[in-house]
Amino acid sequence: MTRRTAIALGALGMAIPLAVAAPAQAHHSFAMFDTSREVTIEGTVTEFQWTNPHSWIQVLVKEGGKEVEWSIEGASPNNLQRFGWKRTSLKPGDHVQCILHPNKSGGIGGSLVRVTVNGQIVGAAKPS
Repeated sequence: MTRRTAIALGALGMAIPLAVAAPAQAHHSFAMFDTSREVTIEGTVTEFQWTNPHSWIQVLVKEGGKEVEWSIEGASPNNLQRFGWKRTSLKPGDHVQCILHPNKSGGIGGSLVRVTVNGQIVGAAKPS
């Protein structure tokens, strides 16, 4: 085997794992959300997850005489910071009003459009 062939095979051997790993890091689609509709919910924050690839807000909402916990997906912390958000922008116990694109499945959750805490808009959930 020539040196050139050995280098080519070595490069190919390194490229194959990278090609296989790339799809695993692909971003998921927002097709699960009904972006033609906006729903407004009001409730109490139980948890704010400042995590990658997306932040999450858990909100306890009173519906039909019982409490239901909504899971709302937001943008990444990096994107949220660009609009003035901080890790401490939402705290358990905060009263919030969330506008979101609901799940198409009818599940309890959605994609965050805007959130207001105690009457103050926190920032944009998604960069425009």
